[in-house]
Amino acid sequence: MFLKSLTISAGTNIIREIKFHEGVNLIVDETPYDTGKESGNGVGKTTILMLIDFCLGADSKNIYLEQENKKEVKFVKDFLINQKVLITLILKKDLSDKFSREVCIEKNFLSRKNKIQQINGNPKTDSEFEEELTRLLIPNHDEKKPSFRQIISHNIRYKEASVDNTLKTLNKYTSDAEYESLYLFLLGCDFKKGEDKQALLKRIELENKFKRRLEESQTRSAYEIALSLLEDEIEILAAKKSNFNLNKDFEADLDKLNNIKYQINRLISEIGKLNIKRNLICEAEEDLKSNNFKVDLKQLELIYSQATSKINGIQKTFEEMVAFHNQMIDEKVRYIAKDLPKLNDEINAKKMHLKYLLQEETDLSKIIARSESFEELEKLIAELNEKYRQKGEYEKTIQQLSEVESKLNQLQEQLDNIDCELFSPKFELIIKEQINKFNKHFSSISHELYGEKYALKFDKITDTKGRHLYKFDTFQANLSTGKKQGEISCFDIAYTLFADEEKIPCLHFLLYDKKELMHDNQLLKIAELVNDKKIQLVASILKDKLPDELNQEKYFVIKLSQTEKLFRIEQMGSTLE
Repeated sequence: MFLKSLTISAGTNIIREIKFHEGVNLIVDETPYDTGKESGNGVGKTTILMLIDFCLGADSKNIYLEQENKKEVKFVKDFLINQKVLITLILKKDLSDKFSREVCIEKNFLSRKNKIQQINGNPKTDSEFEEELTRLLIPNHDEKKPSFRQIISHNIRYKEASVDNTLKTLNKYTSDAEYESLYLFLLGCDFKKGEDKQALLKRIELENKFKRRLEESQTRSAYEIALSLLEDEIEILAAKKSNFNLNKDFEADLDKLNNIKYQINRLISEIGKLNIKRNLICEAEEDLKSNNFKVDLKQLELIYSQATSKINGIQKTFEEMVAFHNQMIDEKVRYIAKDLPKLNDEINAKKMHLKYLLQEETDLSKIIARSESFEELEKLIAELNEKYRQKGEYEKTIQQLSEVESKLNQLQEQLDNIDCELFSPKFELIIKEQINKFNKHFSSISHELYGEKYALKFDKITDTKGRHLYKFDTFQANLSTGKKQGEISCFDIAYTLFADEEKIPCLHFLLYDKKELMHDNQLLKIAELVNDKKIQLVASILKDKLPDELNQEKYFVIKLSQTEKLFRIEQMGSTLE
């Protein structure tokens, strides 16, 4: 499939419509030098590549994130969302045949019910979207691995990893097993169990992580030894418990003892309360008795005589008044103290009962003491229970380790069966044959461009985890950045030609960023090659870096500058006001 057009719209307003053609398609920045602004800075050249990638399933965040620091460019994000910007990408089977099959992809930057994500007018969920793209663009590929995004990764090179690496075009967390599956597929080596192998490797990795977690404190052999020692301790404790010297009435005696202790505590509390009551009565009695008159009667009588000689009508003698007062006090004392005898009797009775209970407690304690202590029994049982708990933990851990090891053995056996087929002499011969076919194109193109013959190779390796893998690499190493760019172009062009020859479905367009890193003569030769081979090369480049032969309108699909940026946000803003 080729790129036919990319349209950026907001409602009925067409912001950009970019039409592509076979051969070289240049996205140029033509900011003039005399503006004082840096050429190529933020005009939207790379964004066009990102928008095509977005329509093919990439994350929308790439469009409004700064590539270096990954910070959001808020005004761009707000523009895309608030203006409901729609991106429409049309792919075409043959650009020279107006009746050839087309695929129309439409996506916006909204979410939930406002989200547009459709192929040929049919809305798709995220999972359905990639499945449908795979069905339409990579037909007959029914496996989940390699994924559609992995397969097309070498066609779209604007991220650092894919710009700087010929083969390792995926993110840095991609495993060698995934690259193995990817390049076996790209080379047309019909191996349907690549997805199964990756799934098995993932499961083996998870099981090994679980095993390491189980053995974080001790290894399995250490747990087995600890369990053996623990079982010996349990046997000793169990024998001690069975020989424990408890009389048959121990429980009854213990219950009786506990009941007596309860009664003693209750009786002591009652006696204490009665003593407090008695003490309060005695204190009140003493206070009243202290109110009796005990004075010099002769002196008071003399004073009283003097008073009666001057005051008429006093009928009572002083002695009578004193006697009356003391009589009243005595009556109060007798009233308050009337309960004391009964209270004393009750206290004495309870004390007698307490004495009896204390003696009974002593006798029962002696009976219980003649057998083993219940506290000792409780301590023994608690210790035995703790040992059984530890035993259960050890047995559970050993069981889990056994299950993990059994599962790992089963998974490894399945993996070995796959590897037996994958690394068989027959399959290795298939890989060699396919690589030889590919290298005819790769070496021919690189020799034509650079006078050097690049080639793809493969090695059977064992990784740090002991897994067998095919590892693919190119012959050349330590190339300069410009030379590396050339190697990447040679590889991608060679692959397109190889895939067509082998009838392997592939995209017929290559998206490149930073092509100004290449020398002029290399760029010219690549342009001639893609024009001749009918391959689309879409490249973003600074206009002042273009050789004269390519600095022509027929190669330009869009011209951008500091005053004419891709989204035309400033112009759109004034139009909408």
